[in-house]
Amino acid sequence: MASVSWLLLALGANPVAAPAAAQAPADPKVAVATVLDDWHRAAAVANEPRYFSFFTPDAVFMGTDGEERWTVDQFRAWSKPFFTKGKAWSFKSVSRNVFFSKDGQVAWFDEALDTPNLGPARGSGVLVKDASGWKIAQYNLSVPIPNDLMGEVTNRIATYSKAKPATPPAPAQPPAKKP
Repeated sequence: MASVSWLLLALGANPVAAPAAAQAPADPKVAVATVLDDWHRAAAVANEPRYFSFFTPDAVFMGTDGEERWTVDQFRAWSKPFFTKGKAWSFKSVSRNVFFSKDGQVAWFDEALDTPNLGPARGSGVLVKDASGWKIAQYNLSVPIPNDLMGEVTNRIATYSKAKPATPPAPAQPPAKKP
């Protein structure tokens, strides 16, 4: 019985640590980087539930197209076919800058990305800290354009915009009948 008591005492004095992945890093910059890196990995392996779990309920994702400003639900609907195929997209951060509000509850960042489909890209955004950890409130994906190519690119966009069929306006609602 004495040996069991010593064993219980030893275990109580030296509790088994939780796995490192389950513990939030003490350094807030590392914590934010861990969230963003895991978020990017979730897309690369097409883990839709994990990917979307990193967003706040009211988050916004800004894509590379000027019309791509999505709520989480809109972005999830748009991206569903990619996740269903088993491969969404692969973004790997090659550099990242992270900053915090004075109270440490809001973080903003910018990152240079290596992507196989877009080439060099950038991401920037805002995370907020809640009881469960850091969540993405806004993400903005962009493709940097060298200044020497800007005139050519803006001309191509203007030509594209003129040739693109206009979206018909929503039908007008008939005026309400007065009682």
